[in-house]
Amino acid sequence: MIGCGSSSHEGQTNIDDDAIATDAGPSGSSSNTVPPDAGTPYLGVETGPLESESPPCSMTLTATVRDFQASHPDFESYGGDNAYPGLVRELLGQDQKPVHAQNGPTAQTSGPEAFAQWYNDVAGVNLPFEVELELTEVRPGVYGFGGPGFFPLDGLGFGDSGQDLAGQNHNFHFTTEVHTEFPYEGGEVFTFRGDDDMWLFVNGKLAIDLGGLHPERTGVLDLDTEANRLGIEVGNTYSMDIFHAERHTEASNFYVETTIGCFHAPVAPK
Repeated sequence: MIGCGSSSHEGQTNIDDDAIATDAGPSGSSSNTVPPDAGTPYLGVETGPLESESPPCSMTLTATVRDFQASHPDFESYGGDNAYPGLVRELLGQDQKPVHAQNGPTAQTSGPEAFAQWYNDVAGVNLPFEVELELTEVRPGVYGFGGPGFFPLDGLGFGDSGQDLAGQNHNFHFTTEVHTEFPYEGGEVFTFRGDDDMWLFVNGKLAIDLGGLHPERTGVLDLDTEANRLGIEVGNTYSMDIFHAERHTEASNFYVETTIGCFHAPVAPK
């Protein structure tokens, strides 16, 4: 379900205790205001032990998908063969948005001012839509959503902006933002496969880093392996924040697969 509104090649690398999941090694108009609280870390939401009064479970994630034009300085202007880790800081900003890691341009972004528009509503720059992402059981105990050809805004917003490899017109330039919570019960794994940029934060900390323009890439988060670094303990409920960008033609892949079998509507940031 989609509604317009204003919202508040493949590789794989498993994460170890000292690394954020990424598929590659290091490499080298508008609102000009970075959110004032962007430099203050958001340390996630821990809503306490799992009790009988826990919120109801849902396997439908609500996403804010913002449409952009190809003329935006961060869209269509970059390219690459590998993920580019390190574009965002390892802690969410207090506004629950990723924070650009540099004070100026990088090899994949034009700088913090333009990046701040990716996940904030900016009149004349982007158009926000609400999209539901429904995870279904693809194997016993494993839930998935998406695949190749992820074009949730075809025919909407600023209009279709390019062609895929089969010559079909699509709306290619958009970002995806999801905020949810999940009960950590032990043994869960979360996998993302796609292009372009994707960042996953758990408990306010960067858990998968697939930033940059790149072909389809895979990041895998084993929650038990990363529990100490993420500051999570079995029996509690934690925030999960997902950020994605489709910035360049000619393909759009977005696939989530997880053994997490319960998601909750997020608690508003304090």
